[in-house]
Amino acid sequence: MSILINGIGVSGGIAIGDAYVYSREQEEVHEYRIPVAQHKKEIQRFKKALAEASKQLNEIKNKIADDTPPDILAFIDTHLLMLEDPTFNEGTIANIKNFSYNAEWALNIQSERLVKVFDEMDDPYLRTRKDDVLHVVRRIQNCLAETPDHVPDPTQLKGRIIIADDLTPADTLMLQHHKIAGFVTEYGGPLSHTAILSKNIGIPAIVGARHARKLIQSGETLIIDGSQGMLINSPDYRSLKHYRALRKKDVARKTLLNKLKFVPAITTDGKAITLHGNINRPEDIRALKNFDDTGVGLYRTEMLFIERNEWPDEETQFKTYKRALFRLKGQPLTIRTIDLGADKEIQDTIDQGPMAHNPAMGLRAIRRCMKEPELFIPQLRAILRVAALGPVRMMIPMLTNIEELKQVQALIERTKKQLIKEKVRIDKKLQIGAMIEVPAAALAADAFARQLDFLSIGTNDLIQYTLALDRIDDEISYLYNPLNPAVLQLIQITINAGKKAGIPVSLCGEMASNPQYTRLLLGMGLEYFSIQANALLEVKHIINNSNLSRLRSKIKKILELQSTHEIESEINQLNQREAEKYNH
Repeated sequence: MSILINGIGVSGGIAIGDAYVYSREQEEVHEYRIPVAQHKKEIQRFKKALAEASKQLNEIKNKIADDTPPDILAFIDTHLLMLEDPTFNEGTIANIKNFSYNAEWALNIQSERLVKVFDEMDDPYLRTRKDDVLHVVRRIQNCLAETPDHVPDPTQLKGRIIIADDLTPADTLMLQHHKIAGFVTEYGGPLSHTAILSKNIGIPAIVGARHARKLIQSGETLIIDGSQGMLINSPDYRSLKHYRALRKKDVARKTLLNKLKFVPAITTDGKAITLHGNINRPEDIRALKNFDDTGVGLYRTEMLFIERNEWPDEETQFKTYKRALFRLKGQPLTIRTIDLGADKEIQDTIDQGPMAHNPAMGLRAIRRCMKEPELFIPQLRAILRVAALGPVRMMIPMLTNIEELKQVQALIERTKKQLIKEKVRIDKKLQIGAMIEVPAAALAADAFARQLDFLSIGTNDLIQYTLALDRIDDEISYLYNPLNPAVLQLIQITINAGKKAGIPVSLCGEMASNPQYTRLLLGMGLEYFSIQANALLEVKHIINNSNLSRLRSKIKKILELQSTHEIESEINQLNQREAEKYNH
C-alpha cells in the first residue's frame, strides 16, 4: 500500500529509487563530576576528540576533493572552522575547570548555550545555524565515546534514496559522492547548510519529514518530489509513469536554466536588470559564483560577530571584508553595517541590562551602533579601508528619520578625517546607502534619496513592521504576506523616490528571491535585485522572458486592488499566463 509523507522540499527535482534507511543513534550524554586532579587529563581527552573530529572531516574532504568544486567543499570547511572556534574549545574547557564536569557534559552545556543564541534569532538563515552547532557537537561526542564513524558500503548506495534522521554537510557530500538519487531527513529546515548544499549539488531532497524512518524500510521503492516536499512509498504503476514523465521534464528545465549561467539579465524589450547576491560570510561567494559572475548586494556582517561571539577588532574586520572583495574579482560588494539586537545578539551581551519588552522595536542595528560608537567605529574604519581596494558600498540598516541619518553621516566623516590624519588609504567618496525596512523610512524615501547614493528595500522587516506581526509566531504567521496593499504601496513609494532622485533602488529581502514576485517587482519598476544564490537562474529566466512595457500596464492595474487575496489571485494568473506564453 502506498504511503504519502509530506515534508519541506529544499532541492527541486524528482528522484525514483529504492530506500536506504541510514541509522546513526546518538548515545545519551551523562553528567558526572571529576576530581580537580583529573581536570588536566579530561581537558586532554576533549582536545583529543576535537583532533579526531577534525581528522574525520579532513579525510572525507580529501576523499571527495578530486571531483568536487571548491564552493561545495566550503561546507565542510565551515565545520572544520567551528572545531577551531574558541566558542567550542575555551567554553567547554572552562566548564571542565570551573564545574568539574566530564568532557561530554561540559560540551553539552556549551552547545545548549550556543543553540539558545541561534534559537532566539528571528532571521531564518541565522536561526538555522544551530544545525551546524549540533552537527559538530554530535561528531565530537561520538569521538569522546570512541564510536566509529559509520560509513555505509558504497555499493549499496548508488541510485538509492537515503532516509535519515538528519544529515551533516559531510554526510551529504559523502553520500552524493557515492551517487545517491536523493535524500529525505526527519529534521532540518530549508535554510540549513545541508539543505543549501543539496541545491548546489543538484540532489532532490526533502527535510522535516517526521517519522519517515518508522514508516519506510530499506529496499522499498520511493518517489520524492523535491519541489513539492512529497515522498511516496511503494507507488503504483500510474504514479511511477507520471513521475518518470515529470522527472524527464524537470531535467530539461534544469538544462535550460544552466544555459543562463553568466548570461546577462535583459527583458525581451531590451531593459538590463541587475542581479546581485546576498551573503553572510566571504565563503558564500563561492556558491554565488557557481550560478553567475555577479556582485553582492547585501553582505550581512553580523554573522562575523555572532560566530565569534565578540566584537571583532578593526583588523579582523578589514581582513574579512578584503577576502570577500577579492573573491568577487572586480564585482561590487555592498557591506551592510552590523545589525545586532532584537533576535541577533552576541551571547556575552544578552544578560547585560534589563530585558527589552519588545526587542524588535528596541535597541538594534544603527541605534545600537550609535549608542556604542566605540564598537561601531572599528567597522566604519575597516569598510573605509577596504573600499580603497575595489568597488565597495556601505549600507546602513534600520534608519527611521533624516536626523538619524545626519548623525551617522557625521560619524562617518569624522572617521574619514581621522584615517586621513593617520595617512591610511581610504575611499574618500565611498557610496553610502540606506536600508528601507520600516514604514517611516519608506514614507520619507524622497528625503533619504536626496541624501544618499542608493536605497535598498529590506522586505523581511518592512512587512513585519507594516503589519505589526512577528512572522515566526505560528499564531499569526498566516497574516505575513508581501502582497498586502500597504506593503506594496511602501515598496512603490521607495522605488519612485529612487527614480526621482536618479539613484538605484534594490530589493534584498526574501521577496526578491521568490520567482512568484519577479514579474510584480519588474512591473513596479524595480531594476536591481539582491537575492539568494540558488534563486539567481530562476529569477533570471523570468526576467529574460518578460516584456517590461507590457508588465508595467498590467501591474499598475493590479496595484489598484485593495484586497490581498485579489492581488494574490491576479499575480498567480499573470504568472501562469506569462509562463505558458514563453513555454510555447
